[in-house]
Amino acid sequence: MSSAPLPASPAGTPVPAITRGRYVLILTALTLGGFAIGTSEFAGMGLMPNMVASLGVSEPQVGHLISAYALGVVVGAPLLAILGGRLSRKALLLALMTFYAAGNLASALGPDYHSLLLFRFIAGLPHGAYFGVAALTAVSISPPQARGRAVSLVMLGLTLAILVGTPLATWAGQLASWRWTYAAVSLISLVTVALTALYLPATVDGPRETPLAELRAFNRLPVWQALLIGAIGFAGMFCVFSYLAPTMVQVTGVAPAWIPMGLAGFGLGGVIGNIIGGWLYDRLKFRAVPVVLAWAVAMLLLFPLAAHAPWSLLLATVCIGMMGALGPILQSHLMDVADGAQTLAAASHHAAFNTANALGPWLGGMAIGAGWGWTSTGPVGTVTAVAGIGLYAWAMRTLTARQACAAIS
Repeated sequence: MSSAPLPASPAGTPVPAITRGRYVLILTALTLGGFAIGTSEFAGMGLMPNMVASLGVSEPQVGHLISAYALGVVVGAPLLAILGGRLSRKALLLALMTFYAAGNLASALGPDYHSLLLFRFIAGLPHGAYFGVAALTAVSISPPQARGRAVSLVMLGLTLAILVGTPLATWAGQLASWRWTYAAVSLISLVTVALTALYLPATVDGPRETPLAELRAFNRLPVWQALLIGAIGFAGMFCVFSYLAPTMVQVTGVAPAWIPMGLAGFGLGGVIGNIIGGWLYDRLKFRAVPVVLAWAVAMLLLFPLAAHAPWSLLLATVCIGMMGALGPILQSHLMDVADGAQTLAAASHHAAFNTANALGPWLGGMAIGAGWGWTSTGPVGTVTAVAGIGLYAWAMRTLTARQACAAIS
């Protein structure tokens, strides 16, 4: 393997020469952390029957555990990004993943439902800040022309968790106990800590800002527009994903044993989309957003037709999962428009992602409750994707106007 050093991003401070092997190990560590986080976030969907039986609660109550985690992400992403602003990126990554390991170990050991509700909220707190700092770190050690690809590799852990982690967690929970899943996540988090401590250079920091200065820099219209695109435009994927299991049983007419295959289809689509998203951003920059959202509109509109046959349904889950391409595109764009608040903006991207994770199921549930049927999640998701395209048009007008003003001045 070549030992040629990799240049650092101009946005970061100079870093020591990094060999190809060390570069791969650093990105592997960052991706592994994303895999741990993704497995913990989505495991509750597959483990729901086991948790219902073990804790003696209802399915909606287990759903509240998933919501508690998402709330932790929304609260923790900006809060920990600000509080950790004085730490080096390496120190902050180590602290966040150690915190994550502790939160998931507590979840594994929680004696009852109410303690678990608290521990899932706590476990969600470092989620967004980790991905934000990890993305900035990956960019700082990568060549400038490969920034989008570096971010997509960090996000790859999240999509691999849907493809591999969630089915494995479901299988392990059925064989033993759902508690082992969260214990395993804690162990993987500690492996991430060890690899990061060993291989990540200490000098991978960008310019430092005070918390107040970072908040001022964050409070810019282009930043909020990008976050809104993620929170609303991405909701369609979660609208379909959240109700996939009953759709497969009630509409497609397959046995429940098929459900993991449907979930894996979303994961496979997410992996493909993640790679495509990084590639698109390196070529089109922010203009890649409407490309992904137009794809989403087409696939979500086709979902009600695809849901009636197993082969077409599985293909549809892969195609809708490819909406995950939006993640690295928006993450990279936020780092471009949030000069002076990169850590906070990158972390807030995951708060927006989890807002979509809450908005999509809520809108889909309203449609299903109104009697529109299980496949109504496709058209409902289409509306959110179209709204995302509208938000993109607004954001582009803002960017164009600002560039024109800068050119005049």
